[in-house]
Amino acid sequence: MLKRTGTAVWRGTGMEGKGTLDTTSGALKNLPYGTHERFGSEDGKAGTNPEELVAAAHAGCFCMALSFALTGAGHPPEELRCKATVAIDKEGVHWFYKNITLDLEGKVPGIDQAKFKELAEQAKKGCPVSKALSAVEITLNAKLA
Repeated sequence: MLKRTGTAVWRGTGMEGKGTLDTTSGALKNLPYGTHERFGSEDGKAGTNPEELVAAAHAGCFCMALSFALTGAGHPPEELRCKATVAIDKEGVHWFYKNITLDLEGKVPGIDQAKFKELAEQAKKGCPVSKALSAVEITLNAKLA
């Protein structure tokens, strides 16, 4: 079994508090996050937020899964570029993940759009992060460059 860890430390109230995030790899080290960073800082320069991290993890896992699928089908990709967008909404005082959109563009020699889309849909369903997020609607827009 493979395990990966991330650690969060939070100090203070939900509204005024601040936190930091760390990962074992060091990719995140004392990365600040907080309510302002999550809901008020759209440019992301003040720190990160859980949705941004989920989006990055989803895009990364999906691209890797698709690369394996394309290579297995005889079409190794030159480049896969995916932007994952996590949309959150509010119901009363509670926030929830409304949907996730994967916008994919691929440079894949020797494949047509239909086969590319088919393999991308399969990768979306099989990607471990997609599976973990399966309670949320996930939409895929896939096109060849």
